[in-house]
Amino acid sequence: MDIVYRVGRATVGEVMAELSGEPAYSTVRAQLRVLEEKGQLRHEEHGLRYVYIPAIPRHTVRQSALKHLVDTFFEGSAEKVVAALLGRESSRISEEELERMAQLIEKARKERK
Repeated sequence: MDIVYRVGRATVGEVMAELSGEPAYSTVRAQLRVLEEKGQLRHEEHGLRYVYIPAIPRHTVRQSALKHLVDTFFEGSAEKVVAALLGRESSRISEEELERMAQLIEKARKERK
């Protein structure tokens, strides 16, 4: 899915070119078909080739995945997510990112009032 989101639309061959290793054509085609059956992708026919396109906007999928991650691993708590990010990973977070996070928190506070 990441590849198709990144390039916007892709054939099986184009997806294969972006993957590491040497996956079989039939394996990639089967995975794309499964993603289509699950409603994540759709295809258009261009001659004999299928061109796969995301069926759901990336931001919608991102929100759903994030909610699932927070609910599953952080008991639904945004505070626990931030604590985890600022714990071990804090050395990887730049001052600029910390400032933008602080601004987002301040904006959320103002919107609640």
